[in-house]
Amino acid sequence: QGQLEESGGGSVQAGGSLRLSCAVSGLRFDAYAMGWFRQAPGKERQFVAGISRGGGSTNYADSVQGRFTISRDSGSQSVSLQMNSLNPEDTAVYYCAAGGVIAAAPRRWMYWGRGAQVTVSS
Repeated sequence: QGQLEESGGGSVQAGGSLRLSCAVSGLRFDAYAMGWFRQAPGKERQFVAGISRGGGSTNYADSVQGRFTISRDSGSQSVSLQMNSLNPEDTAVYYCAAGGVIAAAPRRWMYWGRGAQVTVSS
């Protein structure tokens, strides 16, 4: 059974940066696309970024394009999300996900981490 564990969340002031990491175990890592979602209180889970199985293709939500970068490392079986120029609207619980293809709909993803809180203050 696949397990995903996020790390690197925390609190930062507007304009700052954070890097999230997700360690993957129990899966054939290279067989899965990886993604990041976020969910703010009272809102639906929202696609943030995705990276294909081989890492050659990435997708980003319009709201984070140019500020966030997703990457993956087969050696360590991990996926990261570098977040720059953070603003208070980025405050949410961030979830790592594994699935067959990059998709915006959460139901298309098969495995999920428990989430990491990111708080951005103004």
